[in-house]
Amino acid sequence: IGWYRKKFVYSTSGTKCGKRVILRFEGVYMDSEICVNGTKLGEWKYGYSTFDWDITDSLREGENEVVLRVVFQSPNSRWYSGAGIYRNVWMICLPETHIPLDGIYTSSVETQKGYDLTIDTELKWGTDNGNYALEYCLYYTGDSKSSAETASREIFRVKQPLTCGQNKISMTIPVDNPRKWDITDPYLYDLQACLWRYQETNSRELCQQEHFRIGFRTIQFDPDRGFLLNGRKIRLNGTCDHHDLGALGAAFHKEAMRRKFKLMRSMGVNAVRTSHNMPAVELMELADEMGFLIVSEAFDMWEMAKNPYDYARFFKEWMEKDVRSWIRRDRNHPSVIMWSIGNEIPDTHADAHGQEITRSLLAVVRKWDYRKVAPVTIGSNYMPWENAQKCADIVKVAGYNYAEKYYAEHHEKHPDWIIYGSETSSVVQSRGVYHFPLERANLIEADEQCSALGNSTTSWAAKNTEYCITMDRDTPYSCGQFIWTAIDYIGEPTPYQTKNSYFGQMDTAGFPKDSYYLFRAEWTDVKKDPMIHVYPYWDFNPGQQVDVRITSNAPEVELFVNGVSQGKQQIDHQKGTVLQPSWKVPYVPGSICAVAYDETGREIARQERHSFGNTDHYVLKANKSALHADGEDMIFVEISAEDRDGYPVENASDYVRVTVEGAGRLIGLDNGDSTDYDSYKGTVRKLFQGKLLAMIA
Repeated sequence: IGWYRKKFVYSTSGTKCGKRVILRFEGVYMDSEICVNGTKLGEWKYGYSTFDWDITDSLREGENEVVLRVVFQSPNSRWYSGAGIYRNVWMICLPETHIPLDGIYTSSVETQKGYDLTIDTELKWGTDNGNYALEYCLYYTGDSKSSAETASREIFRVKQPLTCGQNKISMTIPVDNPRKWDITDPYLYDLQACLWRYQETNSRELCQQEHFRIGFRTIQFDPDRGFLLNGRKIRLNGTCDHHDLGALGAAFHKEAMRRKFKLMRSMGVNAVRTSHNMPAVELMELADEMGFLIVSEAFDMWEMAKNPYDYARFFKEWMEKDVRSWIRRDRNHPSVIMWSIGNEIPDTHADAHGQEITRSLLAVVRKWDYRKVAPVTIGSNYMPWENAQKCADIVKVAGYNYAEKYYAEHHEKHPDWIIYGSETSSVVQSRGVYHFPLERANLIEADEQCSALGNSTTSWAAKNTEYCITMDRDTPYSCGQFIWTAIDYIGEPTPYQTKNSYFGQMDTAGFPKDSYYLFRAEWTDVKKDPMIHVYPYWDFNPGQQVDVRITSNAPEVELFVNGVSQGKQQIDHQKGTVLQPSWKVPYVPGSICAVAYDETGREIARQERHSFGNTDHYVLKANKSALHADGEDMIFVEISAEDRDGYPVENASDYVRVTVEGAGRLIGLDNGDSTDYDSYKGTVRKLFQGKLLAMIA
């Protein structure tokens, strides 16, 4: 049981007089109870949904105390959930007559001239029966402080008088030829809503101002063409993402998520599935800002439990409240393209009751997203069975978990279904660890690591990464796929009983594994960003047979060992099944070099890896050079080992002590090694395969 106490002074004659005082909790894991000045106000059960408490009537003159009690019982999750308050808490003051939190809902419909923007606004009235009006202003984005420049950025300003007691107002405003929000150009507009109270003297008082960013975009799901954004087909090169941030745990840090998104973008990712719960507010803001498409997911279980203390205990009673919170909070984000009501839900497979729950969830989503900003979907690993198919037929947007082999049959059987891979891949690997030979499949080894060669596969997953990519590529009607996962996460250490997962294309520190470069090769444009990657590192026993593999987005590659060509191989990115050419070569000290050629035979990229000696020194590489003193910014410093010739020592496991001088502080050390149980919060940590990450705030 966790207890949180906050004391503060409240004055009935102060600035808060005549206002409602709201506490908003963006994430408390889980089963919480709130008391104000010893009086219980209520409970909230789910650990991932945002909730609010109006504490006004429980406040008193002078000192007040808010107590939050959180009951954490385990096991309650298949991954690391964290516990207690792990996202922001806000105290918000609203006038007696006000727009409730999340009470503004925007949607837009494309027209011949641009878009019709519809704004629906809810109102709560106090005892005041004065004259009120709502005013909406839309601006081009910018940070100008000049009133003249601000006026020039204004697109429209419209005002609507209100009738006392009116609980909702809807207004549609045409916007001519706006700049569209897109994954390649995620342009956002500033929307401002002002609630004014008019005085008898013809003056007016600003009672409330709400400000957020919106984007104009058109999405379409077609059973035969897949997903279209702004009229053009987009393949969802997606990934599933759990909410922890490695060494930072479940506590959300916006800059850590920004770094995570940048790493995903470099890999070619354009879409993220928030597996398997509502994401943080800031994740949605970053997705809008950076141009990621979001499948926002709510639940990993319904009424049938997966763990003794999971949310299934509360689902019947709390589902409607949680869906209301989820949809209202995030329905204005242009990045949202699907609402996922569940992942691998056994209720959908068990009996007909699963269909009743599906209809109920669909109805509640539509109650709050009644203009259908995004369709509803389910991610299912039960798609071979009839009951699960009946649930999919209710929502029509069918997510398949590890079931690509059923696409063709179901596409023919259900021509109105939208099909996509809601969860694919699950190939396991450890960064920089290689179990030879390539042709020998191996899952469990004494070192409790998984081979990064691509020869460690689980029973339910893709047989290799190439299969995952080509199955999706060769299904034109599929919207795309969401691989499991971009980045390792704490928990689910299949196939071992270690600390964190092996599924990611990056480890928990964000260091890329070799498979990262295969996805990058297939998900990026060779004309814009030619790339090549050769692995493994080059340091083995003399004469040892080594499988050397190359990934590239070029059509032809060549391998050199100590300057001697080992031959060229072609990569057919459109129709081929072998996307990583391989060579078997005996190890000799020196170097390996991979060269990429375009269709004319011109070299467009190369990478060289050298044999190395023992560690001579360390190299520090920061993701940025300055830290904002705002209490929120972070710097990520990559620490690498090099030998005396400056070559990376790519299997180094030295212990390193990290100290920070000046205003910053060390808040985490991570090497991505699932078998390393040293503290994330210590000052001494060993390198894993030559790397360590320091996080400074």
